[in-house]
Amino acid sequence: MAAELRGSCLCGAVTYAVPDAFAYAFYCHCGQCRRATGAAAKPFAGVPLAQVTLVQGHEHVLRHGGTGAHDVHCGRCGSLLWSVVRDGAWAHVTLGTLVDSPSIRPSAHIFVGSKAPWDVIADGLPCFDGLPQSA
Repeated sequence: MAAELRGSCLCGAVTYAVPDAFAYAFYCHCGQCRRATGAAAKPFAGVPLAQVTLVQGHEHVLRHGGTGAHDVHCGRCGSLLWSVVRDGAWAHVTLGTLVDSPSIRPSAHIFVGSKAPWDVIADGLPCFDGLPQSA
């Protein structure tokens, strides 16, 4: 059984739990992720949505987007906690909101074809213009 990891928004109003059983992890450089995070890329790890448990702050959750794909934020501080993707079946948990360290590490950079021109990737990980075949 995988260890349970805790996650939280910046202000602590919303907390969640997820098993340390992520299927994949990437840095996403698409424009949507850049705008949602305010950063050059969004480091995230994928897990079936059913495995993400909202622990506290249900009343503070802000959902942005449609039913099959949307972002889950804290409505008080704005932190992006996870994105619901793949027709609502998976969550892309933002690694920066985890309080506990996951065992997985990002294995590649995705959507580098649309990365910001000032963003220099220098960590030696593979880079893909879109999604890699294995995702």
